[in-house]
Amino acid sequence: MKLQDLHFKPFISEEKILDTVQQMVDTIAADLKDEMPIFVGILNGSFMFVSDFVKKYPHPCEVTFIKLASYDGVKSTEDIQRLIGLTQDLTGRTVVILEDIIDSGNTLAEVHRIFKNENVKQLLIATLFYKPDAYKKDFKLHYVGMEIPNKFIVGYGLDYNGLGRDIPSVYQLKTTQHMTNIVLFGPPGSGKGTQANLLKNKYNLVHISTGDVFRYNIKNETALGTLAKSYIDKGELVPDEVTIDMLNAEVEKNADAKGFIFDGFPRTNAQAEALDVLMSTKDSQINTMIELEVEDEILVERLVERGKTSGRPDDADEGVIRNRLKVYYAETAVVADYYAAQTKHIVVNGEGEIQEITERLGKVIDTL
Repeated sequence: MKLQDLHFKPFISEEKILDTVQQMVDTIAADLKDEMPIFVGILNGSFMFVSDFVKKYPHPCEVTFIKLASYDGVKSTEDIQRLIGLTQDLTGRTVVILEDIIDSGNTLAEVHRIFKNENVKQLLIATLFYKPDAYKKDFKLHYVGMEIPNKFIVGYGLDYNGLGRDIPSVYQLKTTQHMTNIVLFGPPGSGKGTQANLLKNKYNLVHISTGDVFRYNIKNETALGTLAKSYIDKGELVPDEVTIDMLNAEVEKNADAKGFIFDGFPRTNAQAEALDVLMSTKDSQINTMIELEVEDEILVERLVERGKTSGRPDDADEGVIRNRLKVYYAETAVVADYYAAQTKHIVVNGEGEIQEITERLGKVIDTL
């Protein structure tokens, strides 16, 4: 969902919200028993919460509102303005504040200041949403509907610059607003590295080569590099978790990137699933897997030629090359099926001149 310049993703369903409201109603009603409370909603955000709450409340009650303003865009400010105040005598009454959300606690501090001289019997705080990571105050929260991460949300009374209050469910801000992520796939010798280097410049994307990432971490003796080397030295495969942690570090280093080209990863379905999870934590996803299709004889020819200058022993022996291809088709090629099931698998002819292949890839990327 897009509101003005920002994109939001589904976060909490209407059903989940209403179930939580009912649970809060049941708890508060049980605590207050036959007492007639005054429920005070904080406008504008709490109007929907208050409406649903009092409709479900099983005992007589009174309802009023005060209006405070603290948000500027997606930021909670220190400057709290009282726009509508109290108009009735609350002496000796139990007051329950119904807040839509408590994050920094700045608005709550103003609420306590307002009620300090009202001589109420007790002041109880009930909030539908609570961001514990953002809370900076010491005021007790008596009733909390659900704890949520410290990310901006809209819907169910909450807004972004006045928009989104009418949505019955809640959406969360996508911290990565626009990103194109590509898995460039193909057998050894298909030209993934060459094409990735050309495409990253053309589309201003970040090229993440698993081989380069491993070599960098091992050479610089990072904690992950040292851990990876300990497996390699024993002739064991580096666990997927270590590889994913390395990729995560690369993604974090380029948090403002327009997108990524993943080259050499994923090699298994488990790795593909792990990559999906990783991108999801960045509020993003893999948009497509582009597979470079090349005949085996051309692959062998390319690798033998590359072996003359690459210094890689696995490029110098034709028998070794053919075995590498056999392993690729048996163990790695199946990853294409994973993306095909998500309708994200596209095959591109990887034969011909380098520029011709780049143009073919460009036509695919231009459609994303």
